[in-house]
Amino acid sequence: MARKGRREPRLDRHRIAGGEAELLRDADRDGGWMLLVGGVPQSYVDLGDPTYLDFEYMRLMGDVVDTLGLEGEAFDAVHVGGAGCTLPRYIAATRPGSRQVVLEPDGALVQLVRERLPVKNVRGLRIRVTDGRSGVAAVPDGADDLVVMDAFAEASMPVELATREFVQDVARVLRPGGAYLVNVADGFRLPFARRVAATVRSVFPHALLLGDPGVLRGRRFGNLIVAASREPLPAAELGRRAAGGITRARLVDGHDLAAFCAGAAPLCDGEEITPPVPPPQVFGRS
Repeated sequence: MARKGRREPRLDRHRIAGGEAELLRDADRDGGWMLLVGGVPQSYVDLGDPTYLDFEYMRLMGDVVDTLGLEGEAFDAVHVGGAGCTLPRYIAATRPGSRQVVLEPDGALVQLVRERLPVKNVRGLRIRVTDGRSGVAAVPDGADDLVVMDAFAEASMPVELATREFVQDVARVLRPGGAYLVNVADGFRLPFARRVAATVRSVFPHALLLGDPGVLRGRRFGNLIVAASREPLPAAELGRRAAGGITRARLVDGHDLAAFCAGAAPLCDGEEITPPVPPPQVFGRS
């Protein structure tokens, strides 16, 4: 999920299991498309340049991917949530030879992407029509270098993909040096994001948080990225990239991350949890 951007008027609409999907052509970039579901931007894809990442949070995810392991080293990756497959396209272009699986429960959305934002030329990529919990449960132990959680039901993160039990299953499928990336959206005072970060920290010994300073201060609704691993993460390099990027971001780790999570209990299966929903004005909805 990302903030509404500068795009051409509505181009076409498609019925999917999750409601209505729209595809908007970017007036400023040839090959650029935005995919929206229920009026909420879900993906930006540049068919001519898969290394171009338009959304702020996706650029932060790209930075994490770039700094993991050796430069250009191939990954085995699982992506929970597919939409336009922006990050899988990026990894395929920057880390040739990677093997990737996207888990997306909406078969109609998958078909739309295959027809209008083709993935057949993305080497090493497979899409499975399945929910995230079932899809990750089917992955063998220690099979992957990266798991990415970027799934939204319109504007909200599915709670069943935020719990400690799910994160433990993610840890099971990761190799010792593997990393977990989570895109979480939240607003005023960030109560949900704090619990998501606390949940991830309860499973992985090393974690950090990346985001826009205004979002991190809980002043506006937006996306934050949680990265975690059993091994230390490249925090210094990520901090430099975040501070020097097109959109300045901030990195939180160590004692600062502990303070961010202070008093926030990990999320658990069976708990009554209501994920945050952005204010209508965030996406220009009335």
